[in-house]
Amino acid sequence: MGRQSSERSTSAGLATRYLAFAVLSTAANFAVQATVMQLAPSPSLVPSMLAGTAAGFGLKYVLDKRWIFFDGYTSYGDEVLKVALYGLFSVLTTLIFWGFEIAFWTVWKTELAKYTGGALGLAIGYVSKYAMDRKFVFKPEEA
Repeated sequence: MGRQSSERSTSAGLATRYLAFAVLSTAANFAVQATVMQLAPSPSLVPSMLAGTAAGFGLKYVLDKRWIFFDGYTSYGDEVLKVALYGLFSVLTTLIFWGFEIAFWTVWKTELAKYTGGALGLAIGYVSKYAMDRKFVFKPEEA
């Protein structure tokens, strides 16, 4: 099954899927954050952000691997390396995301501001992350 099939490699299709997956992982992130804030005995921003980030990371990795980069499983070692690199590049996404989320929360102190900042930070991070993942994590097959 070649990675270059026309259905998979169309720019519009790829962009649509990537956007949809970013939205899904952002929604998972925010849903987990909201749940943690509701369930925590003393609601705190940091635990909710950590839990939401973990949920968004896991979902986004699986979706990107399968439906964006069409990357198959080769070996346990290769998969561990991919997850590690994906995680390393996610640090940039996370720093941008948290920076915007914290800044918006600090300035306006509302849930709407917090999530608006988070969404903006995630959007900026995802654009840069796609380029890094494509080049270093899910490398195109050699011809």
